[in-house]
Amino acid sequence: MTVLGDFGHTQDTVKAAVSNGIPPPSFEMPLPDSPEIITANLLKLVGQTPNPRLKFIYQVLVKHIHAFVKETNLSTDEWMAAIEFLTRTGQTCTPLRQEMILLSDVLGVSALVDSLNNPVAGGATENSVLGPFYTDDAEDVDMGESIASEGKGDYMYVEGRILTTEGKPVPNATIETWETDHNGFYDTQYADRSHPDCRGRLHTGEDGSFGYRAVVPCAYPIPGDGPVGELLLSMGRHNMRPNHLHMMVEAPGFHKLVTAFYPDGCDYLRSDAVFGVKKSLVVNMEQVDDDTEARKRGFPRGGSFKLLKHDIILLTEEQSNAIRQQVIGEIEELYTPIKKA
Repeated sequence: MTVLGDFGHTQDTVKAAVSNGIPPPSFEMPLPDSPEIITANLLKLVGQTPNPRLKFIYQVLVKHIHAFVKETNLSTDEWMAAIEFLTRTGQTCTPLRQEMILLSDVLGVSALVDSLNNPVAGGATENSVLGPFYTDDAEDVDMGESIASEGKGDYMYVEGRILTTEGKPVPNATIETWETDHNGFYDTQYADRSHPDCRGRLHTGEDGSFGYRAVVPCAYPIPGDGPVGELLLSMGRHNMRPNHLHMMVEAPGFHKLVTAFYPDGCDYLRSDAVFGVKKSLVVNMEQVDDDTEARKRGFPRGGSFKLLKHDIILLTEEQSNAIRQQVIGEIEELYTPIKKA
């Protein structure tokens, strides 16, 4: 006989249902006759969690979720609507589309986690969200070459140096960089993509310098045809990201930096749909109207171009770990009463 087992999976042999092997708690718990008792009982059960970090996370999670339900006096219909929304969000995910990450993005959770895990000091360059359009197939680009094929947008030249917090150059650092074209699309959004475009990989010189040709990126909408798009519409929020240039920098002994630079003047800078913009990452681009200079830098059509000139400051792993531990200590102090519970 075939029966449905755990979570609806079929089993060909009938067997008695079994528990997970954990016995009942050794302490007494009152029957959950009130909302307060439900929360208290769950916290007692969560207190049995063997892993201290997980125990702390579960305790805080329970307190906040139960407080949210009580404060909003959540109705059964609203609760079911939330369950169905999360179900549809998961079902929308594919190998090329991560709707759950998109949900985390628009709720500011992705940016918050990134900021907490990548604190900076000493003038180091701040991080920004990675986003869903990074690929590992970028082609190597020599100093001064282009990451974009001709006709992908208005010319832009990007240059600067990778430095330590003491101002020393970081030679042979690896830079991964990617951006949208003039249509506001990444290369992976084109069905006929045959090779990487508007992305590249390069290395700094002995003096920490880098330079490459690119195109001026455009503001673009995050996917709005799924549950997350519906959520933004229900909030009266747009789904636009300001134009930006992604850069990821790695060098031995240094903390990996994932960041982006946002040209000043975009209408969406202060309302980025995924909260990726930071004040220090907003940059000015110089307008260069010099045909000779444009051709000298390798732009085939000459004319004018935008110049984005910005240095990047890296933290060593030791510096990053020290700052991170300080932040963790400050946060844990706030939750000491919960951890002792």
